[in-house]
Amino acid sequence: MNIALIGYGKMGKEIETIALKRKHKIVLHVEKDNSDLVTEKDLKKADVAIEFTTPGTVVDNLTRCMEAGLPVVVGTTGWYDHFAEIEHLCLQKKGGLFHATNYSVGVNLFFKVNKFLAELMNKYEEYDVNIEEIHHIHKLDKPSGTAITLASQIIENLDRKNKWSLEEKGKDILNIKDIREGEVPGTHIIKYQSEVDNIEIMHRANNRKGFALGAVLAAEFLKGKAGIYTMSDII
Repeated sequence: MNIALIGYGKMGKEIETIALKRKHKIVLHVEKDNSDLVTEKDLKKADVAIEFTTPGTVVDNLTRCMEAGLPVVVGTTGWYDHFAEIEHLCLQKKGGLFHATNYSVGVNLFFKVNKFLAELMNKYEEYDVNIEEIHHIHKLDKPSGTAITLASQIIENLDRKNKWSLEEKGKDILNIKDIREGEVPGTHIIKYQSEVDNIEIMHRANNRKGFALGAVLAAEFLKGKAGIYTMSDII
């Protein structure tokens, strides 16, 4: 499979390593220094694109892929306010889009555990719940897309929580504590606390390899397909 790699930072390099091990070819590297020089003809050399850039550039990158008829796996977060317009363009162009707030297989299993636990805890009102996440200092979006997904799952399944917030307090508010330190790949902890005991579930990434592998698996799945997909389609 021929891959266009859009974004060539630490994550992009990890994706490249895994893709090459799985016998794929990287036919195009798109970085901030050459992005203006990449043409539709260049993009058409690939079977699929994998996009890991920044919230400020992702929408333009996705648009260019759709216009070129190139299916794209997007790993950038912090852009979902624009999802409706990208979804419309994808359907209009009969393109392929694979999106996720986190590509780690482990995290997506963690999502399922989080949803199930929230369903169980719904009738035990003596337990309050909050989320704590820890990420490296270079991460731009706060909270992370992963934390927002976890929070949304809890709110959908726990009647006593109506919204999430980084700052607001209240019985109906799910608080997210956001920590940025060092080079931490990503840690997420769900804490249910009562007067008598605490229940916690946690996912801690040891490195970026899990995220990169998931993105390559998504690209393998998306090749030759039209439509909009997420990690639930492959897990």
